[in-house]
Amino acid sequence: MADVQTTAAAAPQVIHREDYRAPDWRVPEVALDFDLGPARTVVKARLEVERAGPGPLLLDHGGQEIVSVQVDGAPFDARNEGKRLTLDLPGDAHVIETECVLAPETNTELMGLYASGGMLCTQCEAEGFRRITPFPDRPDVLSRYSVKMTADKARFPVLLANGDRVGGGDLEGGRHWAEWRDPFFKPCYLFALVAGDLKANRDSFTTASGRKVELGIWVREADLPRTNHAMQALKGSMAWDERVYGREYDLDVFNIVAVADFNFGAMENKGLNIFNSRYILADPETATDADYDAIAAVVAHEYFHNWSGNRVTCRDWFQLSLKEGFTVFRDQQFSADHGSPAVERINQVRNLRAAQFQEDAGPLAHPVRPDSYMEISNFYTATVYNKGAELIRMMATMLGPDRFRRGSDLYFERHDGQAVTCDDFVKAMEDGGGIDLSLFRRWYSQAGTPKVKATVRQDGSDAVVSLEQSVPPTPGQPEKKPMPIPLRMALFDTATGAPIGEERLVVLEDAAADMRFEGVGERPVLSVNRGFSAPIIVESDRSAAELALLSAHDNDPFARYEALQQLMLDTLIAGVEGGSADFAPVVDAVRLTLENGALDKAFVAEAVLPPSEAFVGDRMSVVDPEAIHRVREALRAELGRTLERQWRAAYLGSASNRFELTPEAKGARRLRSIALGFLMAGGAADAPALAFEQFQGATNMTDRQGALTVLVSSNAPQREDALAAFYDRFKGDALVLDKWFTTQALSSRADVLEQVLALAAHPDFTLTNPNRARSLVGAFSANQRGFHSGDGGGYRFLADNILALDAINPQTAAKFVAPLGRWRRFGEARGALIRAELERIVAKPGLSKDVFEQASKSLA
Repeated sequence: MADVQTTAAAAPQVIHREDYRAPDWRVPEVALDFDLGPARTVVKARLEVERAGPGPLLLDHGGQEIVSVQVDGAPFDARNEGKRLTLDLPGDAHVIETECVLAPETNTELMGLYASGGMLCTQCEAEGFRRITPFPDRPDVLSRYSVKMTADKARFPVLLANGDRVGGGDLEGGRHWAEWRDPFFKPCYLFALVAGDLKANRDSFTTASGRKVELGIWVREADLPRTNHAMQALKGSMAWDERVYGREYDLDVFNIVAVADFNFGAMENKGLNIFNSRYILADPETATDADYDAIAAVVAHEYFHNWSGNRVTCRDWFQLSLKEGFTVFRDQQFSADHGSPAVERINQVRNLRAAQFQEDAGPLAHPVRPDSYMEISNFYTATVYNKGAELIRMMATMLGPDRFRRGSDLYFERHDGQAVTCDDFVKAMEDGGGIDLSLFRRWYSQAGTPKVKATVRQDGSDAVVSLEQSVPPTPGQPEKKPMPIPLRMALFDTATGAPIGEERLVVLEDAAADMRFEGVGERPVLSVNRGFSAPIIVESDRSAAELALLSAHDNDPFARYEALQQLMLDTLIAGVEGGSADFAPVVDAVRLTLENGALDKAFVAEAVLPPSEAFVGDRMSVVDPEAIHRVREALRAELGRTLERQWRAAYLGSASNRFELTPEAKGARRLRSIALGFLMAGGAADAPALAFEQFQGATNMTDRQGALTVLVSSNAPQREDALAAFYDRFKGDALVLDKWFTTQALSSRADVLEQVLALAAHPDFTLTNPNRARSLVGAFSANQRGFHSGDGGGYRFLADNILALDAINPQTAAKFVAPLGRWRRFGEARGALIRAELERIVAKPGLSKDVFEQASKSLA
């Protein structure tokens, strides 16, 4: 273009939180005009800008074709430097008009405006809006948007955007238009647009104040029958947020669109949520119970963002956990209220340990509020989301329900319509809850998982619990200060297992402290970090007998589960490090759990599962994948053989003839497949036949995939028949076919790498769809034994796919780097093989900054 001077693009730079400065220009009003087409879309933007500081107006862009830039109706010479237009403007207010051209169908990065399954849609978080039109693309620039779309009516009969529809009609040549207006100020990352041939599951919700909100879930017509669960979850979320947080929806319309190609789970765009279709579509034939639960949780999460993220948003991307940590905590509360609270908490902690604890222990460790980044998409992490949620939970624990609600009310009232920081949230909790959280702020600034050593000694008639905390060094933070750690703890009688007194909440603020329990006659058994009240690793001197006692008698469900898990973990580590272990205490504890009729089946199913091979490895200084696999399989075999009668009783007693989504029905299905797995592990002669019978006769995907998972990890002759039957039945359904790939990628067989390499060459495998890439490449990298095969083939496979995917979708490719970053934990030989692959990745010419940042940090 003639009126833009172009210079060479700047090299990727590191962005630092301490360098934040407020924008020099505000953009209160934005009008966008889209002439939509898959091959060519023309975007005209009109920005009303107002001076807020002394600097020039900076408009970020994504390298698209910029046709013109005008200021107050006249062409303007803008400097184009490193994908940023710089406009040196006089005065205090102007109208900026730009025109640019996009090619959505070639946008494989799935950021900005792109094509998916015949529709056009957008993804703007974190920095995708600049790929649509030049704009000050930062979350603290809040604007009101008017959006006009023009398109071919036959190809794109539905035109959606944020807010409320204010106009529309037909045009000549088979085209039509629609205009939407969002009355609320929002950052550009919340902008959304969808055009496509879609049908809506329509419903409505009446708010507490009596307003009627029109609801729509938009999908392909064939998928309409699979949207009812998501609609019920949406209505349930709206009612729950009113009841629990006092938050009412604020627009007259709330739309959701399901998209096949999506880098994330979903996006909370104001009034127009865009979802990965896996988190919308469900029926018993194609979705497992876990899928149903995930859909409800993600629908709730994105809806809750309307307040915790949209009405109150982030000042800058370092504050990402301001919205994500708080909203994850809210969706966890919602899920607990609508399911089994104990099982929900178990699953939350299991996921935290599998992803975030590993992150904290590796080269990619970072605080919940990071200090710097090269590519912001790399900080959509388990630390920001899941550990961020645990920080909110700790504050809620210390405050109690009433004071926490006062704090959240104050937060929303004080900052409605603002872009704020994590400190602003903590300050609202302090002021609303009447608590000093000065030391608690360390949780936001220090990386690493604290370790707390807890021991009990008898001091006359008193029991003294000694606590010592330490926070390990992490990259850039060699020294750590003590963190305030809220610990729920209780004591139990060694002989009877009866509780001694009431549970106590203790906040450990110093490096060490003693807690005295008066009037305790004999040394008790300690139950600590009940409910997982803090995201820490507990180290204690509790014996196998004491852990078994807690697994049978602890009145806190999570602590009961944790005791049995710790007993199994200690046994497995002893077997790996010593060559053998005594399985008898574990067998006895599992027997008591299975035979305890007072426990619900959902809890039993989770409690009797041994810790994963990866979790065992996380507790060892050097990980030996083969040894861990061997000992864990030996324990499973011993449990299967010795408790065969109990497993058969659990299997038969959990058979279900009706599909229901009650916690009881889901628990029965879960326990049935877990019991089947133990029968197979124990070598029961009829186990393969039972599994294949369950697979063939299943009336729902939970039972079908449960049986398939058992068969896929076996050498049973029915294995190949089941895989072929599953593929033939579901090869036309992409979401279900993802399960077929994942189940095989997670197989515990010795030849899993060979199988995965074959699957990568399968006609149905592609890297262009993020779900499909995750279903095989991502799943296999989580298979500790298979991925860490001694010859390094797993590492080569992952690195090859990272490099191939980087050329298509760098954001998704970067998410696959993390497993390679743990190379120091896997011994000298494996470590050298992994490091070589990281070096190969970093050396690739033209590597994206997304992957470069992750790989280079992993090598450091």
